[in-house]
Amino acid sequence: MPVAPDLKFPMKKMTLDKLLQTQGFGTRKACQQMIADGCVSLSGEVVTEYDDYLEPESLVLSINGQAWTCREHLYLVLNKPANYECSRKPSHHPGVLTLLPPVFLARNTQPVGRLDHDTTGMLLLSDDGGFIHRQSSPKHHVPKTYEATTHDPVTPELLALLSSGVKLTDEPAPLVALSCRQLDSHRIEIVLDQGKYHQVKRMLAAAGHHCDALERTAIGRLRLDVLALKPGEWCFLDEAQRALLMPAQ
Repeated sequence: MPVAPDLKFPMKKMTLDKLLQTQGFGTRKACQQMIADGCVSLSGEVVTEYDDYLEPESLVLSINGQAWTCREHLYLVLNKPANYECSRKPSHHPGVLTLLPPVFLARNTQPVGRLDHDTTGMLLLSDDGGFIHRQSSPKHHVPKTYEATTHDPVTPELLALLSSGVKLTDEPAPLVALSCRQLDSHRIEIVLDQGKYHQVKRMLAAAGHHCDALERTAIGRLRLDVLALKPGEWCFLDEAQRALLMPAQ
């Protein structure tokens, strides 16, 4: 499992069983049993007592021989494959949470917004409610970059329409792309900051084009290609990377 040693961890002192519980390893009783069974090591030494107060920031912790970095909150990015649903209760396809370690689910980790089951690319996940709100709230105007593949060839008229605004039936005003450019004969890059439901596909449809494939390639100034994640892979985000998620000041 990836370990990011550069993350700060401001949690207060707590007992080992409580710390393991915050990390998603189960109930206090289950964590106490893990410790009693010799599954937990501190600084290379197996511990069997759980009631000493510890400083999470200074711990060198291992679970079943695997290094574990304690984190107050999880900030993850996943390269979402096709045919996965962004839901804790998926209905027709596997959920994206099945691509994460089970202990993350116990921490109430959830997708930040949603991508359609057939849309691929950059998806944030977290157990920090404040972070989720900042990233998903329309008032923060977080730009998101997509690469869309169109069924018919891209035309100058299509780019002009997306850049000037297209009217959707349930929107009071036309929706305008922050930027739009042609990548090749059937692909465009489009940047949006409104976060409307199925927005790219609906804007293309309103402009007379069908979207055959859609990938989110960036959020804010953080690009998926820089992270070098294959479809289905994920990684932790450090503070510097999280800062890139918001618009430049």
